Amino acid sequence: MPTRFLSKAEAMAGDRWFVIDAADQVLGRLASRAATVLTGKHKPGYAPFLVTGDHVIVVNAGRVRLTGQKLDQKMYRRHTGYPGGLREVSARKMFETYPERMIEDAVLGMLPKNKLRKKLARRLRVYRGAEHPHVAQKPEALSWSEVH
Repeated sequence: MPTRFLSKAEAMAGDRWFVIDAADQVLGRLASRAATVLTGKHKPGYAPFLVTGDHVIVVNAGRVRLTGQKLDQKMYRRHTGYPGGLREVSARKMFETYPERMIEDAVLGMLPKNKLRKKLARRLRVYRGAEHPHVAQKPEALSWSEVH
């Protein structure tokens, strides 16, 4: 019996919106659950070559937790593209200025490195506070039993 995959229209028809509250959540565990929902691995119709995942809204990014000594030891690196253009920012400084970017970087690092990555990343929205402008999409609170 051949395997039947969903068409693109069928995969997009079942899109749902989920809200994850990052308050007092560990960054890595939060990011892995968000990446699982974005890729669609929690659904029975998962296909690695289609965008079958759901939209994820992360609120309270400013209250996420890092374990151990990561606030002082973890460094975020980027390169400007010019010679000697390596820039490093500690996790503490990043957390104080752009906590949303910390969550985005963690989730993007867990997404597949292929052509779908950019499409999947567009389905992630991260907000520093508890408010978000996506009330019209009727997002549901994500229960962790759905992800496993």
